[in-house]
Formats: sequence, C-alpha cells, structure tokens
Amino acid sequence: MRAYLIDEIPVQEMAHINGFLTKHAIRSSLDQIFWVQIPNDLLNETQYLHVQCRPHVFAVELGPGWIRLELFVRTLNSMRCDCPAYCTPSQRDYIFRFADGMIEQLNIRT
Repeated sequence: MRAYLIDEIPVQEMAHINGFLTKHAIRSSLDQIFWVQIPNDLLNETQYLHVQCRPHVFAVELGPGWIRLELFVRTLNSMRCDCPAYCTPSQRDYIFRFADGMIEQLNIRT
C-alpha cells in the first residue's frame, strides 16, 4: 500500500492528533483508524458518478509516535465496486495538505 508516513512525533502530541481527527474525520471501528472524506470536486470520474458509494475516503492510522495516511481512496458503502483506486494527483495533494495543515494547526514539531 502506498502511504504518506509522518514519524518521530512526540508521544504526548499524539493525543492532540487523535483529538483533531475525532473532530475532522470519521472514526472507524478500530481505535487507531480514521477515515477522512475526499471533497466531491476532487473525485475521479468513476467516483463522482458513484453517488451511492459516497463518501469516498482515505485512511489515517495512528501509531506510537507516527501517523500514516493511505494514498488509496475507497468507499465506506461498498466492498465490491470499481470506484476505489489509488489517488489522483489532486487527491494526493489534498491528502498531503490535510496532513501538513493538521501538523501546522496543532503546532507539532516533527
């Protein structure tokens, strides 16, 4: 799986990241996994046409001192569809901006 990894985050800062994601993402059934919605205007053609599959999201996994953002866009509504795919360049930029904005907003040093 292709992913964006940010490591060497002070352990005490991980609680701030967890709080940020609790407010700005969808919590999964697993404690350390969150889903972040991709804006509809950034969906690829297939994803955009699959209104019934929305929301389209990417995963954020929290670890002890690191976060990993998957570069794969999936749907939370269907396991068997052709709309999940690796992110487009604009979706990848959105994921990077989301991560960098979160780190900057929380004033976390990495």
